[in-house]
Amino acid sequence: MKRLLAALVLLFGLTGLVHAETDAVLTKQVNAFVDEWHDDAANARLAYFDKMAKDGVYIGTDRTELWRRDEFKTWAKKYFDRKSAWSFKATRRNVYASADKSLIWFDELLDTPNMGPCMASGVIRKTAKGFEIVHYQLSMAVPNEVADQVTKLIKEHAKK
Repeated sequence: MKRLLAALVLLFGLTGLVHAETDAVLTKQVNAFVDEWHDDAANARLAYFDKMAKDGVYIGTDRTELWRRDEFKTWAKKYFDRKSAWSFKATRRNVYASADKSLIWFDELLDTPNMGPCMASGVIRKTAKGFEIVHYQLSMAVPNEVADQVTKLIKEHAKK
């Protein structure tokens, strides 16, 4: 009985170790994919849009910025015609996945030269061809201490 119990403990312990390694591998792959996606924008490479699913959605910081991939590509053309569209550098990212690893979601803190600190979250679908971004939402990280001032600016802007 003691041997059976020891074997079960060892088996479940190894299963957990393999699961943790798989999660670490998946996290590394996702981080590389999302970092490359951000780098595509920083270097105005149209491969940026190829990493988004055809039915993918991008939500920007302005309340009017909600696009399907192809609409987003059309809107962003003027930025991708330059040397750099925009620059997002992740300073922290958390990655989560469904049990079968086919659906992955993440949140990230971003350093951006034009908007300051931002936060974003995204959903990635894993397909036979690799990863594709299904949903991405970007927001500016506003400290709570200045939220009233920002709200006032937004209200004033809305009156125009």
